[in-house]
Amino acid sequence: MNLDPRTPSLVWSLVPVVSLMALLALAYVLFGEEAAGGANQIALLFSALIAVFVGGLHGYSWTEMSEAARDSVMTGVGAVFILLAVGSLIGTWAMSGTLMAMVYWGLKILSPDYFYFTVVLISAALALCIGSSWTVVGTLGIGLMGISQQMALDPVITAGAVISGAYFGDKSSPLSDATNLATAAAGADLYSHIVETLWTSVPTLLVTLLVFWSLGQPGDFDASGITGGIAANYNVGILPFLPLVLVLGLAVLRYPPFVTIFLGALSGGVIAIIVAPGNVIALAGDPDLPVALAMIKGVWTAMADGNVSASGYDVLDRFLSRGGMSSMLVTVWLILTALAFGGVVEKIGVLDRLLAPVLAAANTAGRLISALVVAAIGTNALASDQYIAIVLPGRIFQKAFKKLNLAPVVLSRAVGDSATVTSALVPWNSCGAYMAATLGVATVSYAPYAVFNLLNPLVTIAFAFAGFRMIARRDGAAEPEGQA
Repeated sequence: MNLDPRTPSLVWSLVPVVSLMALLALAYVLFGEEAAGGANQIALLFSALIAVFVGGLHGYSWTEMSEAARDSVMTGVGAVFILLAVGSLIGTWAMSGTLMAMVYWGLKILSPDYFYFTVVLISAALALCIGSSWTVVGTLGIGLMGISQQMALDPVITAGAVISGAYFGDKSSPLSDATNLATAAAGADLYSHIVETLWTSVPTLLVTLLVFWSLGQPGDFDASGITGGIAANYNVGILPFLPLVLVLGLAVLRYPPFVTIFLGALSGGVIAIIVAPGNVIALAGDPDLPVALAMIKGVWTAMADGNVSASGYDVLDRFLSRGGMSSMLVTVWLILTALAFGGVVEKIGVLDRLLAPVLAAANTAGRLISALVVAAIGTNALASDQYIAIVLPGRIFQKAFKKLNLAPVVLSRAVGDSATVTSALVPWNSCGAYMAATLGVATVSYAPYAVFNLLNPLVTIAFAFAGFRMIARRDGAAEPEGQA
């Protein structure tokens, strides 16, 4: 690896990394799961300043580092807008009864005995079809969380099941931006990559399903009281499902995620006006306004500040009083500070320096892929962005994979098995922050139950040490057709 002459030494490179880990640990000790509400952001900014200090000592100018931080933040603007759109969607879907209709029919169809198992399957199938874990979590995932709460099941386990299924589909779908990025970074063929990634993803999914089947809670559960209360207060027919159908249809047609989700939010407001005009007018909170303007204000309020439910059913009101763009601002703050830190450490060569000795020692397929997995997880933690964690290791490790005569598809599969899935396990990563904010469960809480995300990197390492699907490179061919 050719390093910039100004790249800090290994010891200096560890300074901002160790500082960040120490400050984040201290934030958790002092604030617990509330650390994401502001303490983690302070830790990230302070660590970014430490990185700037280290860079300055090694010849990097303030202008260079500030531009790197700015450029890194710009890469997350798309994620920020998606997050804001999801906030609006939650607000209008709560007001329109879309979430409640999903809960109602979920209670009618599903059983606690196999609920977690079914959540994984449904989330995996939908993500495979539309290629977006974020869309699955931000739509179907929210409804599944509501169903689990009404069944008195553990929302933490449910969140882990949703994320496990969503990431299987995301990393295995040709429609996924993460999948396409992994193949591009490694120089592999997309459809060869899909075939190869199934070799590691399917066994991981089967083990995941067994785990969640064992976590089922057998016993009698009478949902008639809850479903009766829902049916008496909310429309549970076809109309409330139209926003969900619209979102899924636009996702399949490959409309941009922000456009898809924001239109889903607007459609939720329209449906609320049709099926629950009283809720809309009540949320507007201005009896002097003409009805038409009150309707507009109510939808506007739900999109900006979320819905407030006052049905008299305490459990339902707690579930439906949520959403709005404003509810996502703390998460946006976390993403921006994390990306600023990641931009600085990438610019001054911290990641390159830390990876150099790892690459030097990776002289077998098992060691090389283990090193890649560690690098991808580390980049997810340091750069705080899934896309950076996919692209950087994919590029940096290309020469090492070529040296060991391993095909590009082996590299792309390993990147998908590590960088893509572990992004949701880091609280300050844009993916981890999104999942926590959308599902209402802290990343550190659901992470132990994100079984697929935890196991997939281990499976790809096991394959490497066993020599299974370590396809040889074929010079001059776009992609080899290797055997185990």
